[in-house]
Amino acid sequence: MIEKILEENKRRLARIHRRFDPLSGEGSTGERFETLMPGAEDKSPIWLPVSMKGIRLTPGNYEHMRSLHDFPYWAAKYVYIKRKGGGDDVPFVLNRPQRKFVECLEKVRLDGKPIRLILLKARQWGGSTCSQLYMAWLQLMHSTSLNSLIIAHQGVGSDEIKDMFDRMIESYPAEMLDAEERKDPDRSGRKRKKMERVGRSGAIYRVPSRNCKIKIGTAERPDSCRGGDYNLVHCSEVGIWKKTDGKSPEDILRSACSGVLYAPMTMIVYESTANGTGNFFHREYEAAKRGISQFEALFISWFDIDLYSLPFGNEAQRERFAAALYEGRECEAAESDRCQPGAYLWWLWQQGATLEAINWYIAERSKYSEHGLMAAEYPSDDIEAFVHSGARVFDKYKVEALRKGCGVPPRSGEIDDNGFSPLASGGWKIWKMPDESGQNIDSRYVTVVDVGGRSAKADWSVIAVFDRMPMAFGERPEIVAQWRGHTDFDLLTEKAADASRFYGNALLVIESNTLETHDRDRHTDGDLSSFILNRLRDSYPNLYARSRSEEAVTRGVPVRYGFHTNIATKPMIIATLVKVIREGMYIERDPACLDEYLSYERRQNGSYGAIAGCHDDLLMTRAIGLHIIFHELDVPSRPLPGSNMLATRASRRSPRSLASW
Repeated sequence: MIEKILEENKRRLARIHRRFDPLSGEGSTGERFETLMPGAEDKSPIWLPVSMKGIRLTPGNYEHMRSLHDFPYWAAKYVYIKRKGGGDDVPFVLNRPQRKFVECLEKVRLDGKPIRLILLKARQWGGSTCSQLYMAWLQLMHSTSLNSLIIAHQGVGSDEIKDMFDRMIESYPAEMLDAEERKDPDRSGRKRKKMERVGRSGAIYRVPSRNCKIKIGTAERPDSCRGGDYNLVHCSEVGIWKKTDGKSPEDILRSACSGVLYAPMTMIVYESTANGTGNFFHREYEAAKRGISQFEALFISWFDIDLYSLPFGNEAQRERFAAALYEGRECEAAESDRCQPGAYLWWLWQQGATLEAINWYIAERSKYSEHGLMAAEYPSDDIEAFVHSGARVFDKYKVEALRKGCGVPPRSGEIDDNGFSPLASGGWKIWKMPDESGQNIDSRYVTVVDVGGRSAKADWSVIAVFDRMPMAFGERPEIVAQWRGHTDFDLLTEKAADASRFYGNALLVIESNTLETHDRDRHTDGDLSSFILNRLRDSYPNLYARSRSEEAVTRGVPVRYGFHTNIATKPMIIATLVKVIREGMYIERDPACLDEYLSYERRQNGSYGAIAGCHDDLLMTRAIGLHIIFHELDVPSRPLPGSNMLATRASRRSPRSLASW
């Protein structure tokens, strides 16, 4: 097996280091054909983009036509950028991740479609530079009057962008800008400036020969980002934009991009490293990844970047490393908080990383006390990239496995005592309507209510409905309906009761922690336990009540309705949810719930909660509902063949401990 690993590593290294010559076109981006340069004495072959097939090339038009069709050629021949580490400016020769990025852009452009891309990336490979120079290529080579807007994260970023354009335009041949210059480079008379500043801000450039503008703004100054007549927009480090002057990242992007037509030769790129889950950048990336957005998603991992590789001293070291990697492939435990377990390193190999790249990762990982800190800078995949640096409660890959159930589009509407009414603006999401077969299945459905508040700043109230019937056939319970919002408490109780009646007189479970006790992690509008629970008890009979001991029954202790989440029960239901997610024991429908799973952490004091700025309202309905389903209710029985009767009826049972599960 070690020999196979070493052979595969050689193949991977060969692919990485294969010849790339943007001037000859060998190994360059896209599909190409081999030919000879027109009029050249040197008969060495060149490789041109297939879009140039059929074009009659001459010594006079070759340079212009090649630059028009071949971005890597144009960049290497005419664009100079600052050398990393100092020294003279150097030609812009695309590196490996930049070539991957450009291939994605060119595929869309050549298909005649608008370019809409969300780029999730590791650091330090020049993604922003590549995107901005690609837009410049469209402006300078393809079409006149294409205006671009570039939004940096901070002022320092905008200064660097301005410097980049100054360097580029200073060395750019005038004849490549001006058709008249191409016809007569030695013409007399005053030549036009290649680029000039517009206004006093220094944030807008004009290229007179192309009749186009380049505007540079920052997210720190939202007014600098207002869109106008723009065709090309690049937004840098969107994931770490902060609210400023009452404006959110969404507001800034809406203002910047709303004027860009959905038409060919337009381009919008959101580019960023990740900054946790549930924010704008994460939501937009996930939508693009699922194919439900205008945008396409592209991820660049750390091992796509040649910089992140640590060679071995000799072949014997490489062999020992490969042997250790293979031997530790099933080890789930890390030796310290500054390294990853062997199973993770083996997973990196399976993802396509070379042995040299994994060797670098091990060395770099020792700088960080937590994997999340490393993952934020050097993500291995687009799941890991978004996970925060806290102590995660749920395995991110197990959470992602639930996402395949989230592709079913819900019906929107309202539920009242007359049933369901379809309504596009309705608050209910319905993934599956109630069974109308007439089968009398006790508590087939379970409705769970997590009580929030009425104000916009309070926690959300959530009503979730589970269907347990698939369990009778060895399948998994599933989410079939959900409501989430802020509303008055009397309306919340009516919604919960109406939904429970609609779903076959479901067992109705109210989370009563926020009703009965003060919880610093919950922001509601006061103690309303007696109001909510008594109102439900009087109007809806199938209401969940806590189990009472024999002694409590004998002493006449009153029934206590609702599921009380406290320091004893919360770890219990979270432990249930951890197992349910790990083993894929239920079907989720709402992707927003998965975001809550990924942003849920165990704090240093041992408590659980969502990270700052995130919610856990959907999560709590799942934790409570699934704990009751798997620990307090019998599995529903199958209907008898040819009958609407059940073999046996389901019933409540005494709660079991996790140890007995």
